[in-house]
Amino acid sequence: MKTTKLVKNMILMGLVGVSVLTGCVTKNDEKIKIGITQIVEYSALDENKEGFIKALEDNGYKDGENIDIDFQNAQGDISTTQTIAKNFVSQNKDLVFAISTPSAQAAYNSTKDIPIVISAVTDPVSAGLVESLEQPNTNISGTSDYISVNKQLELVKTLVPDAKKIGVIYNTSEVNSEIQVNELKKYCKEYGYAVVEVGVTSTNEVNTAISSLVSKVDVLYAPTDQLVVSSMPIIVQKTQEKNIPIIASEKGSVELGALATCGIDYYELGYESGKMAVEVLKGEDISKMPMKTGEKMEIIINEDALKNLSIQKPDDERIVYINTK
Repeated sequence: MKTTKLVKNMILMGLVGVSVLTGCVTKNDEKIKIGITQIVEYSALDENKEGFIKALEDNGYKDGENIDIDFQNAQGDISTTQTIAKNFVSQNKDLVFAISTPSAQAAYNSTKDIPIVISAVTDPVSAGLVESLEQPNTNISGTSDYISVNKQLELVKTLVPDAKKIGVIYNTSEVNSEIQVNELKKYCKEYGYAVVEVGVTSTNEVNTAISSLVSKVDVLYAPTDQLVVSSMPIIVQKTQEKNIPIIASEKGSVELGALATCGIDYYELGYESGKMAVEVLKGEDISKMPMKTGEKMEIIINEDALKNLSIQKPDDERIVYINTK
């Protein structure tokens, strides 16, 4: 009897050892709990989430089968992102996917233990999320949507060659946006453009701010700012009234009426984040996983906006033309 008991214990210890070595997150066949937190409902961020989930599915992690996905949208409210993050921690999620800088910061402020995969974060270092892109050294890694503002200014030179003043509207409480505005000022100085900036803190301020701004500029630059992109319909309306072109930072804004962007594919960015999440679930140390950036970029122009602004269609086969939704 003692020998049999010893054998059973050895077998049990062996199974536990295999579980540890393979990085298995589940216990007693329980589903892996994944929380997804998103700052606002918006096409680019929605596509990012879809890409993430598809990557999980392609690697054998399916919602309702072996994983349980809990998706929460803060609807643009910063305090709600903090509530979502705290709830995820109290619910002992095995992994959190945070879409946007505010969502990522809220998650990181709530836990230093649960792995957090992030996406649609422009500068995770300046946001205080990782020590470096090469080696995070925190419980965070993922993908960045950083694209040099210089790419957008090249579009200004091509599409609006006579422009002298570039306006920018941004959320003053979002680190991600301040970084882009500072970079805009740097490159505009090199190109000889004057920058007219206006800061807002809520969607209620956007209408007044953009109405004032459009009378002072030749072009509007729209950063990857969650407050700005969610307010794009009113921004497009006000700029159209004054025939001011919008050079945006992502495809969703162009689909809503902005003139053009040199942007990344947010679905592919989310998919890459999903692949990284799979590695974490299999036991990889997230603190040593280098951050990644979007590699697939394309020039996208809204054909309707092009016609309305009486801008000649560029002769460039690389351009993808779309129409306003």
